[in-house]
Amino acid sequence: MNKAVNWPEAVKPLLKKYKGKPHPLEAKNAYQYMVLVLLSAQSNDALINKLSPDLFKAYPNLQSLATALPEDLYPYITKVRNYQNKAKWLTNIAKELKKDSNIPHTMDQLVKLPGIGRKSANVILRESGAEPEGIIVDLHVLRVAPRLGIAEGDDATKMEKQLMETLPKSEWDVGMAISFLGREICRPNPQCEECLMNKVCAYYNEYVKAKA
Repeated sequence: MNKAVNWPEAVKPLLKKYKGKPHPLEAKNAYQYMVLVLLSAQSNDALINKLSPDLFKAYPNLQSLATALPEDLYPYITKVRNYQNKAKWLTNIAKELKKDSNIPHTMDQLVKLPGIGRKSANVILRESGAEPEGIIVDLHVLRVAPRLGIAEGDDATKMEKQLMETLPKSEWDVGMAISFLGREICRPNPQCEECLMNKVCAYYNEYVKAKA
């Protein structure tokens, strides 16, 4: 981690660029986000967005989902990795919560639900407008944050803690901003010259510029 950088100041342009941009999962409410983030684990957003209309047409809310058996969901989610367990988790959540208005809006309550970890809970809280209790750390953040030098390692929980300790709570949407940067610019083959973070980026300054 590059402690020489004033990260609360350095991430401001990134936060400004992606402020208010919704998560790439195409959901309309907390129920849909909860379902989609659970399904998207170890899968890709494009696939989840493609199957979601039929799934939500059949099960538009928790009340309808609570009437389903796990195998009832299989025809809609067979292409999703680990779909059998995910179907079981979703139907169990629906039976526990019973209706959309009972979806929790706190980290502690969300992570008690089957199949919902901190990353998923952070997405649900962000998109429902709740106060952040953590920072989204997805696969893009795990790749990009160490390149920037704002965090290190490959453990999502530890990286989230580092980011939370480095930045004030007002900047905790940085996880989603870094994720967007990773999707658009800082891909596996990064487009460093186009990146608005290259002035402070450890990877760019230590490797790219050094080789130029």
